[in-house]
Amino acid sequence: MTDIQDYPFPAPGALEPPEEWAELRGRCPVAPIRLASGDEALLLTRYSDVKDLLSDPRFTHHLVADDAANITANEGGGVFASGGTTVRGDAHRDWRKLIGKAFTAKRVSAMQPGIEAAAHRLVDEMVEQGSPADLVAALGFPLPVWVICELLGVPDSDRDRFAHWSDTLLSLTKYTQEEIDAAQADFAAYMRAHAVAKRAEPGDDLISELITLVGALDGRVTEEMTVMTAQGLLVAGHETTANMIGKMVAMLLADRARWERLVADPSLIRTAVEECLRYDANFGFGIPRYISEEVEIGGTTLPKGATVVCSLSSANRDESAFEDAADMDLTRSPNPHLIFGAGPYACLGQSLARTELQTVLKVLIDRLPTLELAVPADVLARREGLIVGGLEQVPVRW
Repeated sequence: MTDIQDYPFPAPGALEPPEEWAELRGRCPVAPIRLASGDEALLLTRYSDVKDLLSDPRFTHHLVADDAANITANEGGGVFASGGTTVRGDAHRDWRKLIGKAFTAKRVSAMQPGIEAAAHRLVDEMVEQGSPADLVAALGFPLPVWVICELLGVPDSDRDRFAHWSDTLLSLTKYTQEEIDAAQADFAAYMRAHAVAKRAEPGDDLISELITLVGALDGRVTEEMTVMTAQGLLVAGHETTANMIGKMVAMLLADRARWERLVADPSLIRTAVEECLRYDANFGFGIPRYISEEVEIGGTTLPKGATVVCSLSSANRDESAFEDAADMDLTRSPNPHLIFGAGPYACLGQSLARTELQTVLKVLIDRLPTLELAVPADVLARREGLIVGGLEQVPVRW
């Protein structure tokens, strides 16, 4: 297992893990890989190693150092090469704490009724248009866009533009550098215009809140930082959750006994969502870290200047961390999966994502208990060429 393998690995099916994960966990937990750019990196596949590295505050996913690997096939480096103008170290953690106040339990709880009402509206439209339907287009994508737009204070009528801008920022191989540059210029101009409008007429939204933070952290918070943060939240806040809704429903319907169990016992919704997050074999690229100083992980010394990719999905299938890890257990508890990361850079919006996923599942079980896949699970197609994983379509009928 010392040969350099091309990464990401191909998977045998849309919902199945690559065979390499189990092999590497067992024989080569720190494995050399070749990225889409042609650059080399190291891949972590074991739960303990991934958790240890993600929890180490010294290392960041902003790959802006001269010797950091380029993740993507385009020279811009994608989302992980962004953030050159943002603060670092302790100031970065302070900035995250300020942003994190937008995702308090109180605020997320207050959003839940609106999320549920929006889910019902989208199911109404899907039912009116008739069976079969593509769950991704009908519900998976539009609901999280509505949620994040409500949070940020931007119109969800621009959701098609958001989708294109997000995809270019998350491109591994899908877009050319010229396409990415044009889209990101449009995206930045759009968010700057909203920042100007919110400064003139503030509302009860996150962009208005971010603008009030300009000058914070001893003057290190700039308006450009608030705009970049809003862009990042819009991308992260809808793209990953939109993909997860489709994958979650597909996983539960692939073995319909799972769906029937939830219909019979909706009290399992919370643990079922957590298990879907753990079991997801189509998370995407993983989380990179730039090693700014030598560190030992899992008995292996990672050299200064290395770029390390943490495979969250492989870690979540590690038998040493989860009993019967290869099986989907809707009652699994506790379930300390790593899909939202760990440590100081863990996902800020995880409580909102959980609320959306649980609400969607509750509405679908209530409204469409007879839901089933309209095609065999093994013909579902993965979204390709992006840093995030997802399914192109999830055809369903009821």
